[in-house]
Amino acid sequence: MIERYKRSRMANIWTLENQYATWLEVELAVVKTQAEMGLIPAKEAEEILHNAAFDVERIAQIESEVKHDVIAFVTNIEEKVGPAARYFHFGLTSSDVLDTSLALRLVRASNLIRQGLIVLTEVLARRANEFSSTPTIGRSHGVHAEPISFGLKLASFLAEFQRNLARFDNAVQTISVGKISGPVGNYSSSSLSPALEKAALQKLGLKPTLVSTQIIPRDIHAEYFQVLALIATSAERLAVEIRHLSRTEVGEVEEAFSLNQKGSSAMPHKKNPVFSENIVGLARVVRSLAQVALEDVVLWHERDISHSSAERIIAPDATILVDFLICRLSYLVANMSVNPQRMMENLQITRGLYNSQEVMLSLCRAGLSRVEAYSLVQAKAMAAAKGEGDFRTLLEADPLITAHLKPSQLNSIFKLTRFNRYTHETFKRLGID
Repeated sequence: MIERYKRSRMANIWTLENQYATWLEVELAVVKTQAEMGLIPAKEAEEILHNAAFDVERIAQIESEVKHDVIAFVTNIEEKVGPAARYFHFGLTSSDVLDTSLALRLVRASNLIRQGLIVLTEVLARRANEFSSTPTIGRSHGVHAEPISFGLKLASFLAEFQRNLARFDNAVQTISVGKISGPVGNYSSSSLSPALEKAALQKLGLKPTLVSTQIIPRDIHAEYFQVLALIATSAERLAVEIRHLSRTEVGEVEEAFSLNQKGSSAMPHKKNPVFSENIVGLARVVRSLAQVALEDVVLWHERDISHSSAERIIAPDATILVDFLICRLSYLVANMSVNPQRMMENLQITRGLYNSQEVMLSLCRAGLSRVEAYSLVQAKAMAAAKGEGDFRTLLEADPLITAHLKPSQLNSIFKLTRFNRYTHETFKRLGID
């Protein structure tokens, strides 16, 4: 991932040096467990635990000759440890180390993503409460529908990210598995067993996968990356909403614009929704990476390495991007300017047309059929939309309507507050009231 979209704590998880550090973490957990179970000599195990270290440049040198990164790593450890290293990587296959290390790094990356999701839900809850009673027009098909509160609009995104958080926690549990089961997953070496695998993985905070081949089955990883893609897509949905509301013709929301910020190299007046657009673009990339994870599920027999090269890209890139875009979205929501006055002005564009449903239902209650009521109301609505008058005035001028609806009934229908009667109940369901 390019530096522009990296946050340092997440990026550090995916450095080459940390890759080797987690490989060593896995290897040493196995060494400790094998020594505890009497499978390797305690003295040699102690030497390994005390002296094991690696040199990134030296590993690269060795790999250039042997063309195998794990062998290069193990060889470098042997150079550091000496003769006792014959019990290092004892009975393991490369994927025991690679897959378990990948699980460790995904779990640690997930901890950062989870922190970001928590912050985002807190920001959304705070701003939803802030605008719980601020009326704005709801839109369907991009066209004015009925009013809602701007807080309720934000609450819908909060609920979505609450679901994302639950899905993410489940996905993290799913990928929190390792394998120390040998070349084809059957513990063929006398230095391995299901008991050893469980004990070694426990030291790392992982559990054994129920059944492994040479690798952990990749449907486990695919599920995780699909959840990341869904989180990114939810972020895009909110970003697109902010973009639409930022349009000059709408003007209800505006991204924060810092003192010395510039919007355009050509037009000094421009204040563009660049953070929102940035999130939209990054979400597209995350979804594409999830597709690769699905392709990685299908491998030959007990394993091939067609997934390996892809995972070296998608694991860091997907987690780095989701971490970045969630952080950016939290900043965007926390600092965006909201314009209630413009919201009210936009509400008034259609001169009361958003009350059409309740007028129709009231006529039905008064005895008209739905077809009759719909036709009467639609005729007045279309006339108002053409600029022939205010919707309520047109209704009051039609004796067929006033014969069924009293002025007091129209007063109740045309009260804006009725659209916000139950917002607090929705908020209670979300736990933010």
